[in-house]
Amino acid sequence: MSKIKVLVVEDESIVSKDIQHSLKRLGYLISGASATGEKAVLLADSEQPDIVLMDIMLKGEMNGIEAAEIIKREHGIPVIFLTAYADEATIAKAKITEPFGYIIKPFKEIDLHTSIEMALYKHKKEKEVEKERDLLYSIVESKSSNEFIFVKSNSRLVKLNTEEIFYVEALKDYVVINTIDDRYTIHSTMKDIDKKLGDKEFIRVHRSFIVRLDKIASIEYPNLQLENEKKTIPIGGSYKDKLVKRINLI
Repeated sequence: MSKIKVLVVEDESIVSKDIQHSLKRLGYLISGASATGEKAVLLADSEQPDIVLMDIMLKGEMNGIEAAEIIKREHGIPVIFLTAYADEATIAKAKITEPFGYIIKPFKEIDLHTSIEMALYKHKKEKEVEKERDLLYSIVESKSSNEFIFVKSNSRLVKLNTEEIFYVEALKDYVVINTIDDRYTIHSTMKDIDKKLGDKEFIRVHRSFIVRLDKIASIEYPNLQLENEKKTIPIGGSYKDKLVKRINLI
């Protein structure tokens, strides 16, 4: 496993060397060191570190907050701020850049290690969420009579005919698309999925459930039963009237 590359941005030479020594003892790789924000931006571009330790109060025209903002915008590299100043004004300016950590000087080696590992973990999880959201936009609706979508399954995009979908269920920050044989979990919202599926064949019957109309086998309010499905799906009070209007009731 390759070592984590850290860019150190600190304008006090002794402090910078001390940080670098600590990082090496902790098993990290120093990808570069800078005393100015301008050089930090250049090193972030050329070295592509995994994380940046950035002193807020840097000498020169560009301070650490400005450098962090550029690095985040252009490279998406997580930044941990280092500072001896913990006043509200400094924190207010720093948090605008959404740093992945904030270490107050002087700090212990364990603080450095913990902050880096937590920041890297948070950054990894955020990237995973972004990837899942990108997959949502990969859901494709065909305009033909044989409509389909693409869903993620084991790191693959699987083509799924919408006629195979029985219901969609919301589970916190995810939705689960259910067919008779499979379940596909994606990071999305019911609002987005409802929009993607459309209201021609599907209907939302509860804040947590969307069902395919032609899969409904029976309705016994406040629940409904789907064909070939043992699962009972609740009907929300605010969705009842719309459901009644959509079914062929005689």
